[in-house]
Amino acid sequence: MSEKTVVTPYGSERESKKEQVGRMFDRIAPRYDFLNRLLSLGIDLHWRRRALRYLKGAAQPIEILDVATGTADVAILAAERLKPRRVIGIDIAHQMLDRGREKIARKGLQGVISLQGGDAEQLNFADNSFDAATVAFGVRNFEHLEKGLSEIRRVLRPGGRLVVLEFSHPTVFPFKQLYHAYFKYVLPLVGRLTSRDPRAYTYLFESVQTFPQGNDFLQILAKTGYQHLQCERLTFGICSIYTGVKA
Repeated sequence: MSEKTVVTPYGSERESKKEQVGRMFDRIAPRYDFLNRLLSLGIDLHWRRRALRYLKGAAQPIEILDVATGTADVAILAAERLKPRRVIGIDIAHQMLDRGREKIARKGLQGVISLQGGDAEQLNFADNSFDAATVAFGVRNFEHLEKGLSEIRRVLRPGGRLVVLEFSHPTVFPFKQLYHAYFKYVLPLVGRLTSRDPRAYTYLFESVQTFPQGNDFLQILAKTGYQHLQCERLTFGICSIYTGVKA
């Protein structure tokens, strides 16, 4: 699947994808965490913990960048589980960041985690600034996928690891068919009833359908300069963890 396939939340020609995504997440921010837990039956927490296992070990990161941090779920988990000196989370949706700051304050992690407005395609950091970078359910929303991945690589130190957690497509019958029906019909219905934006969860389905997955995404990581690539499929392929290293 080419990155030229662009799905946007509202189909507006007057706004960029980036602007539409930011507006959408600002609108759903008050219910975002609740809906994540409800619609995934809580398994999204397991997926995030599993992804962070790729950053454990001898070269455990000291400084971590969490791109598209949202309400800071991954940033908080990274601070608690990896004990880094610093985690910086960036996002284009300021209402999401406000929710994240509230969660960080409740956990007393202000000394470790800081959140700021930021765009994955124009990172406001010097080259070789971070030991690791994470993106959880955010790369689908990049307006220019390769540009965003290249920018993340730029700010990683040599040997630094990128971990991407993203939705993908199950392939096993009948789970594939059940998943498709749930994502296409049930998820948007619940989203319309409980969030402030009826388009948000329809966009989720559409963006997952067009996003490159598996080997296609690994090829894009290779094209943007990452090495030692891996892909782990989780929960029958509902989502996947992708990792790559800056040589």
